[in-house]
Order: sequence, then structure tokens, then C-alpha cells
Amino acid sequence: MWEFWIRYRRKAYVTLGVLGSGYFLYKLYDTHRRKLSDHHTELKQERRSDELIKFQVKAHFENVQRIADSTTLPHVVRCLRSQIEKELDLTHLTERLMKGKDLPNSLTAAQKLELWDRLKIISFTRMVLSLWAATLLSLYIRVQVYILGRHLYIDTARGIGGSGQFGEIDLIDRNDQQQFLASADYLTSFGLPTLISSFEGATSEVLKGKQLKDFFNSTVLHDTIIQILNTFMSTGSPHHWLSFLMPEDSKRNNLGVSSSTGSTDLSNASKFEQLMLETRAVLSSTEFRNIVDILLKAAVDVLMEDISVLCGDANLTSGMPLAKLLPRIAHMDQILLEEPNRNRYIQVIQDIPEIEIFFTVLYASTAAS
Repeated sequence: MWEFWIRYRRKAYVTLGVLGSGYFLYKLYDTHRRKLSDHHTELKQERRSDELIKFQVKAHFENVQRIADSTTLPHVVRCLRSQIEKELDLTHLTERLMKGKDLPNSLTAAQKLELWDRLKIISFTRMVLSLWAATLLSLYIRVQVYILGRHLYIDTARGIGGSGQFGEIDLIDRNDQQQFLASADYLTSFGLPTLISSFEGATSEVLKGKQLKDFFNSTVLHDTIIQILNTFMSTGSPHHWLSFLMPEDSKRNNLGVSSSTGSTDLSNASKFEQLMLETRAVLSSTEFRNIVDILLKAAVDVLMEDISVLCGDANLTSGMPLAKLLPRIAHMDQILLEEPNRNRYIQVIQDIPEIEIFFTVLYASTAAS
């Protein structure tokens, strides 16, 4: 036996070495295979989580969008139209002017001039204010929807990532969501009187010296509307118009804006306060102001098309006295504040490419954070 071992021990060592090496390599391979299998399992789980997140966010986002389109925006537009008709009523002015026409001695020349001047100011104020309000409210509500979408994405991702259970996700409280969307009523409930006063001031400044006999063609009218908008937007602080759209928040000054896209430190705020503060930060950004300028110019172009139809394109191109143009101007607020599903201005605003880019960046900025 000993002689056998001495004779074949080299071969035995070689054999044992080969077997040991083979076993070692097998264990390495098996470990690597297990790691790959675990990695693939993790990837599948991540893909499943991503699919759950997308499904959950899409369902809630579409629900919020549906509420905003079918309830919030129509309600706000109807309230706005009613309030503007009430606060900027032209009936008493037109009745007095008609009475002065039937009874020449009932009004002095100075009184007639004053009434016509007031009619001119209110007519332009109604039209330009309606255009501005319809544009900004539509944009404001869309910002709300996208901010809700961002929070839905983050809450869903954290819920799935933390618990791993789809049904345990703690999304935005329904009351917070409803209260947030209801804040779009602020303009018609609180901000409109001061907004009217500001627009009247801007309109009076731009129309100062313009007489009823002055001829207005499409170029002059277009430039006049743009001047009124620019005068209003440039009056006061850079973001003074925000006070008409949404309430001041006492905590806002304690939270620092960290980027031009509206990122804020919201760690100490409630969910509703977070939503409102983020909305204010977005609306205060340079990017949003640029979008507002683009949309207002687009809305003015559509407005000019509608006025040309009312006046007759040839008449407005060649020009007509301001006195004859005023009845068409006074009528435009009803067209500007039609129901959203029939409102050409809101539809044009929603189709502008720049606004899609803006909201894509807005949504992604938080979804990625």
C-alpha cells in the first residue's frame, strides 16, 4: 500500500489539485450565477414598481385633470363672467346716452363727453381684463394640476419603495386636493375688485387723449391692447399681479426659493401649504413670466381675428371711428369668457408648443428629485 502511494502520489496530488480547482471554480461560478439571478430579480422588482408608480400616477393625474377641466375651470370662468358683468356694467351709461339722444336738453355737452369717456374706459377694461383673466386662470389651474401630478408621483414612488405594497400608498389627502383646486376661486371671490381698479388705471393711461372720432384700424387696436397689458403688468412690483390670483401666505417669507423653476424648502409646511407655496414659487419664476407673455400675445392675435369678424375685416383694416368700434369692444368679454369647451382662447393657449415644454420641465424637475 505504501509502495503504491509512493508510486502514484504525484498523480494523486495532481488529481486532487484538479478536483479542488474544479470545485473552487464551480463555487465561484455558482456564486456569480446567484448574484446575477438576484440582480435580475431586483431589476424585475424595480420594473414592476415603476409600472405600479406609472399606473397609479396616471390614474390619479387623469382624475385631477378631469376635475380641473370639467368642474374647476368652467366654474371659475362662469363666476368671472358674472362678476365682470356686474362690476363693469355698461347699462347705466348706455341708457343715459340714449336718453340724451332722445332728449337733447337732458345732458350737457360736458356730461355727454364724460359719459362717452367712461364708456370708452370700461369697454376696453372689460375686454382686456377678460383676456388677461381667462389666460392667467387657465394657466394657473394647469400649474395646479401639474404640481399635484408631481406630488402624486413622489408620494407613490416613496410609498411603493418604502412598503413594497401598492395598496399602502399614502397619497395627497382628498380635502387638501379639493382645497388646493378651490383656491382658483380666489380671483373672483377676493382679487377682482382691485384687479379691475388696476386695469382701469392702465386703460385710462393708454387711452388718454384718444377721441371718439379717432380712426382705429387693426394695427392701432392691436397696439392699444398690447400697451394696456404691458402697462398693467409693469405697474408696481414685478409680481404684483400674483396678489390678484392667489392669497399671500404668511410662511412664504420663511421658505427660501432655491431655483428659478420654483423649488422651495417645504419641510415645515402642511401638504396644502406645500402645494400653495410651490404654486407661488412657480408663478414667480422668470420662466412662467415668459410663458405668460407668449400666451397673452397669442390671445391678442386671436382676439383681433374675432374683432375683425364682428367689424368686417375690410372695415377694421381701413379703420373706423372709435365710437363705432366701442360696441364691438364691449361685447368681447362674453366671447373671451365662454364655457371652456367652446372657448377658442383657452383651446389656443393649450396648444402652444412653449407651454408643453414649460410643463414638461416643471413636472420633471420634481419627479427627478
